[in-house]
This record gives sequence, structure tokens and C-alpha cells, in this order.
Amino acid sequence: MEKRRLGTDGPELSVIGLGCNNFGMKLELEDSRAVLHAALDAGITHLDTAEMYGGGRSEEIIGECLGKRRDDVVIATKFLPRPKDEDYAPGALARRIREGCEGSLQRLRTDRIDVFYQHYPDAEALEDEALEALDELVRAGKVLHVASSNVSAEQVERAEDIAVRRSLSRFTGTQIEWNLLNRAVEAEIVPAARRNGLGVIPYFPLASGLLTGKYRKGETFPEGSRFDTLSFLADKVVNDENFDEVERLTAFAEERDHTILELAIAWLIAQEDVSSVITGATRPEQVHANVAAARWRLTEQDLTELK
Repeated sequence: MEKRRLGTDGPELSVIGLGCNNFGMKLELEDSRAVLHAALDAGITHLDTAEMYGGGRSEEIIGECLGKRRDDVVIATKFLPRPKDEDYAPGALARRIREGCEGSLQRLRTDRIDVFYQHYPDAEALEDEALEALDELVRAGKVLHVASSNVSAEQVERAEDIAVRRSLSRFTGTQIEWNLLNRAVEAEIVPAARRNGLGVIPYFPLASGLLTGKYRKGETFPEGSRFDTLSFLADKVVNDENFDEVERLTAFAEERDHTILELAIAWLIAQEDVSSVITGATRPEQVHANVAAARWRLTEQDLTELK
């Protein structure tokens, strides 16, 4: 599988990443193991998790299932923000970051985290505090690279300025929601990442499932499907405008003997700023479908038509 560097200074990642948020939530140990091993066998080397996924169970499952294959992968995890009911005082965020790191290392059964994300920015703490704490972890060898998630273009710029000015570890990438139905990030966040040498890691590439071809305008959601069981997700993305776009994209893909799922992933991979696309799976065959999508190389004419 193709690999790309995360930004200018980060690790090499497989262009398809495995989102491990289902581990410990939808999937228990053996089903998670089947998905993880299918990903490894298919050439996926980028595993994305977080301490909040399954209350830490996702990390535990990864640690238990990797075994001797730990050095074959890049593990990216994310620390939780400060609890909402905890008043901020200087040092509180730094303490949360250190605690998050230690907990993740133990659950993952590893001596280092390859990419450590700030899952959400702290609205009260100075950005310097997060960057200082993360830099300490890098200098200690517990974290190899640091990254941001769910930030604005302005926050990308400020973090880079602070890190360079104070000689702290720079963010190597940023994780954002980006797909063919949600392209708002192209206006400011993606250009900010490009200017500052950050790789972009899109999540929700299938728009919570709307870009799988499973859902059709005017039809009842399939029983047991994500939109059938998680109405808040449906409320977020299901509307006539999106369904009309899904129909257009489906026709575009089928004219080229591909599925809309393959188009959704291939289109993101074709974006010059994308280092790896986070794809979830609950079954090995879904892993195989995601990997197959990465083999489709869209032409310049294709990309022009999709603008």
C-alpha cells in the first residue's frame, strides 16, 4: 500500500488508516482482532484510536492484539480534554496531558506513542501550556510526534507560531472532518495546514455512512443500520440536498465501474494535502473494500468534474 509522510516532519503512514473507535464499543476482543489483523495483512500501518473510545477499551484491545507486530504500525491516539466540571488553573491542562499519555501507554502496552493528538483544544488554557507539556513528552521519548484535531485555521497558525518561536515540538498533522458532502474545511483549515507543513488526516470520509450507497432518498433506513439506530447521526447529514448529491456521485462512480464508497475514499486520497484517510470497519470485508478503494486513481478530469 502507498505510504505518505505526515506533514514535513512526521512518520510515514499508509494512505488508508484504520479507525479503531469501534473496538470496545461495537466490537469486543475477537471481532476487533479479526478486523485489526485483516488491516495489517492488507498493508495498513496507520492505527487511529483515542483514550475516550470505549472508555480506553479500544487502546487495550490494540495493545492485546498487536503483540509482536507493534513495530509494524504507527499508533496514533488522542488525550481527553479537561473534565468540563473542573475549573481551570494554570497547570491543569498539562497534568491532564501527562496523565493521558501514561494511561495510553499502559493500555497500548507500548513504550511510546507514535502520534499523540490533542483531541479537542482547551477553551480556557493558553495554547503554550499544551505545547510545553507535549514537548516534554517528546523529549522524554514517550511520544514521537504531536498533532492537533478539531481545530480552526487560526488555531493551526497560532500553534505553529508558538512552537517555532519557543523551539517546541511542532504539530505534524491535523485531523478534520472532510468528505464529499462536507467540504467547508477547504476554505481555511486545509490551506492553513498546507502553509504550516501539516499533513491532513480526514475522518468521517463516508459522511457517517451516507456515502456508502446503503441509503436512498425516500426509502426507509435499513433495519439495524447506523441511521436506523443512531438518529442523531441521521439528523446531522440526512437532507434532500445531500441525497441529491449522493445520486449525482453514485452516477459518476458507476459510469466508471466503481461504487460511491470507492469514490469517497479515492477522492480524499487524491487531495494533495491528505496523508492518510481514517476508515472504520466492523468486519474484515469492510477493511478489504476500503483498501480496494485506495487503488482507484482519479484523473485530473475526474477531479475537475467533482469540484
